[in-house]
Amino acid sequence: MKRITFKVNGVTHSFAGEPEMPLLWYLRDELHLTGTKYGCGKGLCGACTVQINGEATRSCITTMKSVAGKKIVTIEGLSARGDHPLQKAWQELNVPQCGYCQSGQIMQAAALLKGKPHPTDQEIDEAMGGNICRCGTYERIRQGIKRAAEVKP
Repeated sequence: MKRITFKVNGVTHSFAGEPEMPLLWYLRDELHLTGTKYGCGKGLCGACTVQINGEATRSCITTMKSVAGKKIVTIEGLSARGDHPLQKAWQELNVPQCGYCQSGQIMQAAALLKGKPHPTDQEIDEAMGGNICRCGTYERIRQGIKRAAEVKP
């Protein structure tokens, strides 16, 4: 079986299992990076969002064979000390309610801020529109993104 090599949070990994396996299962079951959550399993809710080569990507519908040679960042790799501006803003503004979707929300927001350091409300709503929060914390999420944009260098 062909080996698939890629990086997760800066560390090189090699995978020789089922190439159609979702990345989410590898992250959670093999690497024990459980910050990335299983939501709908169809790429519709965003709970499983990670960044692949800087792009927000749904890991539940991303196959292992498609990550060959790519760089994956999970919520655990966003900041070694958990002090990314988004994580600090989330804490400061008490953004999460139940918290289940929040790692996916933060990873999506981090990808947004890379491309648009000072997004408008409309740009935030468009970028975050595919990330569902069953608690309805959307206004606090938007505020958290704006706060992070203020402190981001």
